[in-house]
Amino acid sequence: MNLPPKVTERAFARLADIGADTQGQALRVAVEGGGCSGFQYDIRLDAPAEDDLVLEGMGQKVVVDAVSLPFLTGAVIDFSDELIGARFVIENPNASSSCGCGTSFSI
Repeated sequence: MNLPPKVTERAFARLADIGADTQGQALRVAVEGGGCSGFQYDIRLDAPAEDDLVLEGMGQKVVVDAVSLPFLTGAVIDFSDELIGARFVIENPNASSSCGCGTSFSI
């Protein structure tokens, strides 16, 4: 059974803080080839597309395209605000390893 990605309240709250919905934008989480481990995340504000999986909470949207979805099965999309910086992070059970920067991984 393929579980869709989940989005934490913290991630939705951050999107609300930056006003993504007021700009007609959603947080797009995509997987692309590249990075130091084979795949890398592309996380950015973008307009939802017709074939996207749309995850909604707190009036905000996170979207994942059909090509990236298999790589994000069961993943958790969160927001981290630490001394080293604030960023959206992905806890991906499909990744067998990841690099130190946290933006690239291998399966």
